[in-house]
Amino acid sequence: MVHEGVSLPKPLVELEGKPMIGRLIDLFASYEPESLTIIINNSMNDVRQYLESIVLSLGFPVEIILKDTSGSMESVYEVSHAFDRGKTVLSTVDSVFSRAEWDKFIRSFAANDADDGLFPVTDFIDDEKPLYVDTDADGYITAFRDEPSANDFYISGGIYGITPRCNDILASCRRLGVHSLRGYQRTLVAEGLRLKSYPFSKIVDVDHAGDIDTARAFLAESQQ
Repeated sequence: MVHEGVSLPKPLVELEGKPMIGRLIDLFASYEPESLTIIINNSMNDVRQYLESIVLSLGFPVEIILKDTSGSMESVYEVSHAFDRGKTVLSTVDSVFSRAEWDKFIRSFAANDADDGLFPVTDFIDDEKPLYVDTDADGYITAFRDEPSANDFYISGGIYGITPRCNDILASCRRLGVHSLRGYQRTLVAEGLRLKSYPFSKIVDVDHAGDIDTARAFLAESQQ
């Protein structure tokens, strides 16, 4: 995005009048979580300063991890010590969704004690490298694919509702050297975990400068 003329670090790009990471924190905070763990790159001093300016007002413990990682999976490993506390919702900062659908998802996840995970999916595909999701007739995830199959209607939304059993598999993946988030998700399916898909009408993945306008327009429309 820097090469496309965006001067701010991605987490500080404004959506709904607030930095993207601040909006996401607000969404988490509205459900009084036991704790919040955030990982950012060492070089993101502006983001760190912004986070430090707001965490004391949140009313629950916030851990900020400063570490350069090789990708999303290494970042997940770095925050995974927090997962054993119970049900955990994990999100990338650039997954943009409506507050109304987030509310329904969180309430559904909180009430669901039968499944090992609740994973938001969407049929809105604008990602450069989407992860396609196969589901059965009851909405349970049967496969994650790099290429679509004839029966694929959804892609992964970059949001994950996970339980301690998912964390057990994560520990195994770390020992085995699984280095991609896709690999972790495929391992969850291979190990027989019950992962329920949760459809969102739209989740915008902000990877390019043009995606910012797409996300802003989508959020404005979702409030009408």
